Amino acid sequence: QVQLVESGGGLVQAGGSLRLSCATSGRTLSRYAMGWFRQAPGKERQFVAVLNWSRGGTYYADSVKGRFTISRDNAKSSVYLQMNTLKAEDTAVYYCAAAISSWLPIDQHEYDYWGQGTQVTVSS
Repeated sequence: QVQLVESGGGLVQAGGSLRLSCATSGRTLSRYAMGWFRQAPGKERQFVAVLNWSRGGTYYADSVKGRFTISRDNAKSSVYLQMNTLKAEDTAVYYCAAAISSWLPIDQHEYDYWGQGTQVTVSS
């Protein structure tokens, strides 16, 4: 079992920045890929970014490429999502997720564990 707890969401003006954190516990993450997803009201959950814990590779959705950065802290067993130049369309509940994978999965159905989510609201 892997437990995931997100934090760092909030209200920010368009053009601003936020940093989301995902604290993990329960297992070592060397076999996992860590992803961020988001779900806006009335829309399906969508992929945002993924990082492979052991290989360090990353991949981003086109909509956030160049603005968001996913990273990890091995010592803290945490994953982060730095979000810059935020837009109103980035408003959503953001979820951290873990998948047993040696690659960079972008399909939410490949993920085994999920956090409770943190709300990000960008005012225009």
